[in-house]
Amino acid sequence: MVSKNLTIKNEQGMHMRPASLLAQMAASFESSVKIMFNGKAFDCKSVMFLMTACIKCGSEIELVCDGPDEEKALAEISAFIESGMGD
Repeated sequence: MVSKNLTIKNEQGMHMRPASLLAQMAASFESSVKIMFNGKAFDCKSVMFLMTACIKCGSEIELVCDGPDEEKALAEISAFIESGMGD
């Protein structure tokens, strides 16, 4: 298991478009990919779980990847989040 703390930078936070892109990216990995936020774990492979997290701009999250391609998943997904998730 690997993890990284990140800050959400895009102004709209985790709205439908970035949640959809993030879920598609996470689904391409065999590893489990979760976001820890406010003491809860949210499955990144599910748009609905990401939307229910209510993650706003400036929120601090922990990205947690666990599985055979965890290092690659962490690197690619954290780069996507740090880039503003397409916004």
